[in-house]
Amino acid sequence: MEQQLDVLLTGGLVIDNKGRRHASVGVKDGRIVGLYAAGMEPPAKEVVDAQGKAVIPGLVDTHSHHREPGYTHKEDIDTATRACAAGGVTTSVAMPNVYPVPNTVEKLQSMMKLYEEKAIVDWNINPAGTIVEEIPKLAKMGVPAMKIFMVVDTGRDYPHMPGLGVHEHGKLMAIMEACAEAGIPLMVHPHDQSLMDHIEQQFWARGERDCLAYAKAYAAHNGLIWETAVGVLLRLQEATGCHLHVLHVQTEGTVRMLREAKAKGRKVTAEINPWALFLGHDWKNIERLGSYALSYWVPEHHLPALWEGLNDGTIDIVATDHAPHTREEKEIGWVDGWKANTGTPSTQFYLSLMLDAASKGSISYERVVDACSTRPADIFGMKQKGRIDIGADADLVVVDLDAEKEITEAEVLSRCGHTPYAGRKVRGVPVRTLVRGTTVYKDGQVVGVNGYGRQAVCSQG
Repeated sequence: MEQQLDVLLTGGLVIDNKGRRHASVGVKDGRIVGLYAAGMEPPAKEVVDAQGKAVIPGLVDTHSHHREPGYTHKEDIDTATRACAAGGVTTSVAMPNVYPVPNTVEKLQSMMKLYEEKAIVDWNINPAGTIVEEIPKLAKMGVPAMKIFMVVDTGRDYPHMPGLGVHEHGKLMAIMEACAEAGIPLMVHPHDQSLMDHIEQQFWARGERDCLAYAKAYAAHNGLIWETAVGVLLRLQEATGCHLHVLHVQTEGTVRMLREAKAKGRKVTAEINPWALFLGHDWKNIERLGSYALSYWVPEHHLPALWEGLNDGTIDIVATDHAPHTREEKEIGWVDGWKANTGTPSTQFYLSLMLDAASKGSISYERVVDACSTRPADIFGMKQKGRIDIGADADLVVVDLDAEKEITEAEVLSRCGHTPYAGRKVRGVPVRTLVRGTTVYKDGQVVGVNGYGRQAVCSQG
């Protein structure tokens, strides 16, 4: 007797990094158990009609700021994972600039308990690899990577609180050596603190402190602070052999350095964030939105190299750098850009932004899936995620590739309540999200429950 499926998604166009094919997707016990031709499907308890739509693997976002614990006035695990469900993100990985900073086993365990209680989608955490002797112990906890900010600890409570920042090159090398020994990737936010200190003082001396000055300072000298930092990181990677994952790629020089390192077979991967492709690349957005558009300004001449690097795989993945802040924390930027919290929310809308780019020919739909789902899962050892293969977790998103919509602030699920993408028209909309075969979003509503999400355990090597 034929086994009854739990869920069957029928009639959709399956798109993954291998191509496109019309197939129905069968789910049993949270896993994909079959891909079927029309009319050949077994019976199922629940049938989802995907006719006229695409079915893609759920997005694996390896860089997201959920703000809990410590900063839940901006965002929390519940609101962040609700936004994920609505945006087709089935696995979301939190960053460590929370309080207390998860740089020990005990602190990480405490943070994980919060996710076990509250997350709607699957999750993981990148702990701060700032205590060298803790790295081998943290690496055994099934996490994707260690995370370092190349920013000097300022003593402030936020955003770079003590326990997060490492800029001294000797300590960076020691951390890389420990990560190489533990077999765990190291994510680094590149930054040249000494050069930034010098550059920003020049702006301040001229009385330039608003958000526009802040944007110009960080992009000064054609991305100097980014490229000098990336150059140091790549040379340290060569010396230590660690797996280096470069965050926030935003200059053509960085793409060139990454391409050269990869051509030599070096263990280097990299990511780009939606703000670099869709927001910070246009000075008009910076003038109109101020600190709401910062993240960072990416002067437009860098954009062709960024798209080329993403399309040819030099930039491996797209991750959100989802970074919600309150309006009050942004508004101050009109007067003092250095006092405004940096970062932009994007987890709810970045799939639509990427699909819209694909509809315009900037990138293929297959590469969108590869960059947002399959390759992040592969790089960080989430062996059951990011693919539509038999035996993989049934993390699936039904997408209407032809649907057009205007992004509005009324639909924002993030606690911050705003989005810099409001007013933008996009083509390509997620209409249903399943995590391990269970629907968590449909018909414009999050229907998942807190505590359903579980750790997407990573296995390196």
